[in-house]
Amino acid sequence: MIKIDEIYQSLFVPYCKSFSKNLELAYHDPFGRTDIDSIKVYSHGNHSEHKNIDVHATTTPVGPMDIANYIYIQDQEPVDIKLQKDTLAEIKSRALHNPFAMITSELNSIDVAQLHAYMGGKQFYYFFHGWAALDWFRGYDKSYLIKDPYKRKITKTFFSPNRIIGGARDHRVAMLYWFEKLKLMHNHISAPKTCPVEHVDIIDIAHRISKPYPDIVHVLKDANLPKTFEGEHTQEMSSYYLTNFNECAESMIYHVTETVASGYKQHFTEKIFKPICMRMPFVLTGTAGALKYLQGYGFQTFESVWDESYDLIDDDYERYEAVAKLLKSIDVLNKNDKEDIFTKCIPIIQHNYQHFYGGTFEEILWNELKGMLKSLNDYFSN
Repeated sequence: MIKIDEIYQSLFVPYCKSFSKNLELAYHDPFGRTDIDSIKVYSHGNHSEHKNIDVHATTTPVGPMDIANYIYIQDQEPVDIKLQKDTLAEIKSRALHNPFAMITSELNSIDVAQLHAYMGGKQFYYFFHGWAALDWFRGYDKSYLIKDPYKRKITKTFFSPNRIIGGARDHRVAMLYWFEKLKLMHNHISAPKTCPVEHVDIIDIAHRISKPYPDIVHVLKDANLPKTFEGEHTQEMSSYYLTNFNECAESMIYHVTETVASGYKQHFTEKIFKPICMRMPFVLTGTAGALKYLQGYGFQTFESVWDESYDLIDDDYERYEAVAKLLKSIDVLNKNDKEDIFTKCIPIIQHNYQHFYGGTFEEILWNELKGMLKSLNDYFSN
């Protein structure tokens, strides 16, 4: 298993050194940042020492005679041309006219296509957050924290954690609008009134999306926010570990609100793997085609149990509405019907759990990563 916090130093750097005698490789540290100050550079060649250096450690860009190949890895966060414009300009100035490659973790992406047009070179892909999830959530299958699906007493239709609502995460505010409007707030839902990271009020975000939802401001003002889970004073950061075991054991479905849920791209984070590790069925607020993307890695979804046609809806706001109405259609069922549906989900739950913890998912990721690295080698060898 790859230690995700060592992936650049233990995997990418030694591999790239093996095929390139003159190389500069840039990536971001600490995790989750894409600004200029977080760029770290590994230089390997005739005029460079074998060490990591901060991007500001050199006062002038490395020139074309100093390096032969340039690799930039931006695999932790989704590509955002506008947000990351200064970083991308810095990388472009450093790469100059050298053979250039960029590694991302998203597929079928308009943003990556635009990035390719701006940066040139060649784009490569691997599923970074698949590796991150395997590392972060290892060992929970050997714990006694997650209740057996057959032994659960379900009292809520769904569990929905929502923390960061600012930035490009308007979809979470849209879903909270639908939950309040459809009278679903009695489920296990967390939601801030003010984004804990960007410190913007949810009503200000609501004004931004009032065109598709003319009544959103009025609806969210009545939502009695913030909402927290038991024992919490605010929505807690839990990317690197699993939590809320009691709430999940009481909930029939895990509602995942991914980081990216608008536009044309496939980009998953660790969030999609939390219900899989919690042994729960899930409904996803993500981009169109996200469930098919997940199926491509060997996981099963719940199309045989309920309607997953929402995954095929291109219009973002129509897709959010379809997800909310699916949850509503399940929420109004009686207890026996809900238990029957959950029972039908258990073989899928067990398959996904075994696929994640049994090594087959890791094998798929490893074959994908090895194939990408070979393609990277071939690109710089031509």
